[in-house]
Amino acid sequence: MRSLDVCSGAGGLALGLEQAGFDPVLLLDNRDVAVETLRWNRPHWKVLETNLLDFDPCEHQQTYDVDLLSAGLPRVKATATAGRRDSDVELELLRATMMLMHGVQPKALLVENVPDLATKPAYEAIRDYVAAELSHLGYRHRWLVINAADYGVPQMRRQGILVAFKGDVLDAFVEPLATVNKHLSVGEALVESMSRRGWPDAARWAAQAVEPAPTLVGGSWARGGADLGPTGSKGAWARMGVDGGTVADEVPDETFHWDPALGRPGMMPLTVDQAALLQGFPPEWRIAGRKTARYRQIGHASPPPVGRTLGAAIASALRA
Repeated sequence: MRSLDVCSGAGGLALGLEQAGFDPVLLLDNRDVAVETLRWNRPHWKVLETNLLDFDPCEHQQTYDVDLLSAGLPRVKATATAGRRDSDVELELLRATMMLMHGVQPKALLVENVPDLATKPAYEAIRDYVAAELSHLGYRHRWLVINAADYGVPQMRRQGILVAFKGDVLDAFVEPLATVNKHLSVGEALVESMSRRGWPDAARWAAQAVEPAPTLVGGSWARGGADLGPTGSKGAWARMGVDGGTVADEVPDETFHWDPALGRPGMMPLTVDQAALLQGFPPEWRIAGRKTARYRQIGHASPPPVGRTLGAAIASALRA
């Protein structure tokens, strides 16, 4: 099946959809480092470095009538931050996706965003706008909220999902059930990587890191360095003996003394590669750029196992 992927970022959604049988005819992102990531990992993919707001499908007619338009859009802000200058940009990208539906006319649509977009009253006007646009074009839609941990991702990451299908295909769409019986813990996901440089406490650390990770947050591209999220997330990491206030260049070696009672000096930070594992990327997926840019791409990505599971459900509905 053919797909068009917009706001592709590090390729998490596109990779998952590829695993579900979708072959992208075009991917686009406006960040050069994300474009480099995509081209590194899939040289055969056609990747366009452009802003979605500037994209004209008339110049890329291979996108017409694709089976799926997929979009991992920047997170639409809650009403509390609606006055911030960048809030309108995220809403514009959602509107641009709806406008792209007019030109491309895909058989199905998949949009990933914050869970509140799917459920909270503060976003009702946006949902009404989406419903009106899709109905006008002959699509029926559904909003879902899923947790990436239910699909094998070692992270508690709730995602708001919009799926839409042309005609009556929505009747054949079945919301995917959890693919794991037990959530994968941080310790299970990272014990092998923590042991890579001979750290003797890796197994002891992993044995107490028995919960999935809190949601990884990429943060703003405009400011700040790489860390594992807001204060609440840092507290959850500290309870697992991890310093969430920074991101490391390397995993600990045999000289590191792990003692969380000492505070941050006695806890080790995670590396960018370990963050990628917690986001569900395979170890061989390379992320371009320097440390902060690499972490930003990972934190903003959609976990590939979620894309694979949703893609399989969408493909099944399209084939029904």
